[in-house]
Formats: sequence, structure tokens, C-alpha cells
Amino acid sequence: MAKYTIALDAMGGDLAPAVPVEAAVIAAREYDAAIALVGDEAAVTAELAKHDAGGLPVQVVPSEGVVSEDEAPARALLSKPRASIAVAVGMVKAGQSHAAISMGSTGGTMAAAVLALGMFPGLERPTLGGPFIGLAPETTIIDLGANVDCKPAQMLSFGALGASFERIYHGKESPRVGLLSVGSEDGKGNKQVQEAFPLFRASGLNFVGNVEGHEIFADKADVLVCDGFVGNVLLKYTEGLAAAAGRYLASRLGPDNAAVQAIAGLASAAEGGGGPLFGVNGVVIAGHGRSSARSIARSVGLACFALERNLIGTMRDDLAQALVRAEVGSEQA
Repeated sequence: MAKYTIALDAMGGDLAPAVPVEAAVIAAREYDAAIALVGDEAAVTAELAKHDAGGLPVQVVPSEGVVSEDEAPARALLSKPRASIAVAVGMVKAGQSHAAISMGSTGGTMAAAVLALGMFPGLERPTLGGPFIGLAPETTIIDLGANVDCKPAQMLSFGALGASFERIYHGKESPRVGLLSVGSEDGKGNKQVQEAFPLFRASGLNFVGNVEGHEIFADKADVLVCDGFVGNVLLKYTEGLAAAAGRYLASRLGPDNAAVQAIAGLASAAEGGGGPLFGVNGVVIAGHGRSSARSIARSVGLACFALERNLIGTMRDDLAQALVRAEVGSEQA
């Protein structure tokens, strides 16, 4: 019997349900996890029949409807309470699964998680972060698109959550935390960054100050904090740049050149997989809509790691301590 049950949104993503179903089969073979594929029962069952899944711990859990990228998440969930992501996260709340994963609407995933599971005490909004694929695999960027407008105090919470993740996931005892800005000097940046700077300095985090764009891949910080607007643009720009560089070199060196293939894969959206939502009371992983089956399967592995290491409980405790230190530091300043 598998140690964990993972609810996988089979209808989430650009290539659903085919790719999530394939991912479920891969994950069930490679991890100590049973996979509950949540989605349109007929469509998911038909896809599952294309794979040699006999004897694997994979089941289909029916749902009705999908929260699409062009819908307002909260409104969509109210009108479609049996949507695939709502059912997947609801299984976590009901104790029927240990974690939920979706490559569908990030807003829908976040809204479903907040409504069903609630947030950490003292946190205004959950956030989305994770390692910067390929080019800086041990640097956590946070926020990657969950919150396009952030208050300075929210950014401090994101920094504390990112530092906690780095300690658990990469084993860094005192992660360096930086603010992404237009200049490295104190006082540089827009109003948001300028107001966040003293909060970070008083927080007790290992704050290294502002980090400029050209330093992202120079190992200046282990956690880079920005609002979701900047983070998502940065993520997708890097994906596009890697693809463009690959095409450019392929036209000169040939598409089969090893260097060309390596560069093209540095920031591949398909291989990026997912990252955990930071700040909700349960393991919920959101990922790129174009993720491959292999990368979605790796998200199952990430969920198992998070459960094994008590990621949620540790991050909740770390955030509470950081907020207390920041309050004390602000009073003493």
C-alpha cells in the first residue's frame, strides 16, 4: 500500500487530460504514492486505458467542470463547486488525499486552496515560489505570479517563507534573502521595494539587500523576493530567451548539437513542473500549463518530499517567528 495519496487535477493544463494521466502512471511507478486523477470520468478513463496501468495505484475521481485561465477564480469556484481543482483540494481537506497538484489556472488553484484549507496565521496572501529552473536551480524566486500587486509587509512574509523552503529543500542553514531591484544600493527601487527594505533589515532574516537583474544567476542570494508581476514576467522572459538562444545556435551549429540542446532546455516551460503554494495549510502544488508528463510526475515527488519533511508545519512556525522578530526590530529602530 502506498504511503501517500496525491490528488492530481487531470483537467488542468494545456494538454489535459492526456499529459496529467501519463504523469500519473509515471509517478505511480516511481514514488510511494497512489494517484487520484480528478476530472471528467469518461475522458480520464479513456486516457488511462491507453497506458499499461494494471496493478498501479491509480484511480479516477469524477469532477464537473474546469476553472479556466480567463475566469475570475473565486467566481468560477462559486459557480462550479465540483470543478476539478476544487474536488482535488477538497480531498486534502477531507483527509482523502495528502496533497493536491494542478497545472491549471494558478489563480484557481490558489483560490481553491485558500477557501478549502485556509492560510497561515499572520499571512495576508499565499504565494507561489520555487527554484529557478535550469539557470539557478538552487535559487528560490518568490512570487512567481500568484500576487501581481503586493504590499511591503506581504513581501516580507514571502521572504520568510522562501527562506524556510530553502532550509528544508536545499539544506541551507542560513539562506541569503534579497530584494529584486533596479540598483544594489540601499534606497534604490520603486516605492514598494524602498518600503520593504527596512522591514527585511529588521526581520532577522539573512538579508543581503537589493539584487539587480544581472545578479540573479550570480549566486548573490538564495531567495529573491519580488511581486508576482515582476516574477512572472522574469520567468516567462527567461523561458523565451532560452528558446530564442537555442533557435539562434541551432541555425548556426545544427539542431543536434549538444550545446544547442542543453541551452534550449535550460528554462524549458515543459520541464519546469510545479512549485508549492507557500502559506496554505496543506501541500498544494501549482505548475506550468505546458508541463510535460515527466515534470508533472516530479511534482508528485516534490509533494512526497514536502509531506515527509513536514514542509507546511515548519514553514508555518518559521513565518510566525520571522513576523515576531520583524515587529520587535521595527519597534527598536
